[in-house]
Amino acid sequence: RLMELIEQHASSGGWQNVYRHYSQSLNCEMNFGVYLPPKAVTEKLPVLYWLSGLTCTEQNFITKSGMQHYAARHNVIVVVPDTSPRGNNVPDADSYDLGQGAGFYLNATEQPWNVHYRMYDYILRELPDVVMNHFPATARKSISGHSMGGLGALVLALRNPGEYVSVSAFSPIVSPSQVPWGQQAFSAYLGENRKTWEAYDPVSLILQGEKLPEIFIDQGLSDAFYEEQLRTKILERVCNEMNLNASFR
Repeated sequence: RLMELIEQHASSGGWQNVYRHYSQSLNCEMNFGVYLPPKAVTEKLPVLYWLSGLTCTEQNFITKSGMQHYAARHNVIVVVPDTSPRGNNVPDADSYDLGQGAGFYLNATEQPWNVHYRMYDYILRELPDVVMNHFPATARKSISGHSMGGLGALVLALRNPGEYVSVSAFSPIVSPSQVPWGQQAFSAYLGENRKTWEAYDPVSLILQGEKLPEIFIDQGLSDAFYEEQLRTKILERVCNEMNLNASFR
């Protein structure tokens, strides 16, 4: 049950590693990526947590984004978790937007999901504890993500003011309660009481008065999911109404 190094690649003067460990929150083995810039050899560095979107593993951002070049330049450790619990004993669904690969960064309350699907606790507490104990990390943390991961980043930052020094999201699901992806996942993981959904809905959290010093959102207008699933304009309107300092690009 100790942490095991399963991949190591030299990258931009530093090291892109992948580790496996047993997660108490998720009751299963989990992989996560850690990019260690060159400066991590001699000093402690701040950490960016990146949350990926539907169907992804830790590998997508590691292999496709080119983030290592920028992390090396800016002296930031980048931690990339998987998007859900994994394994033969972990419940799954036939659709790509529920079950393994679609953890939605929440703590499920409904059976059969509630034993393993506790990604909120994993990202907020368990994984940062592992990072602080095993890597040259300072307490300064930022969080970002794409699509479902952008949703997770916004929810974690809004619900835990002061936990992250910055939050940003690329094409995030901003109001899962109002779109098919979120409605299906929340019904399964959280049940039919929509009041319980609000804890994992950025728009609901902002309307309840949760504040952040600043939010940065990057959204492509040609995104195939923009109109039906992402609905960025809802978040933009609510941030304006609540005088939240949010930048949309």
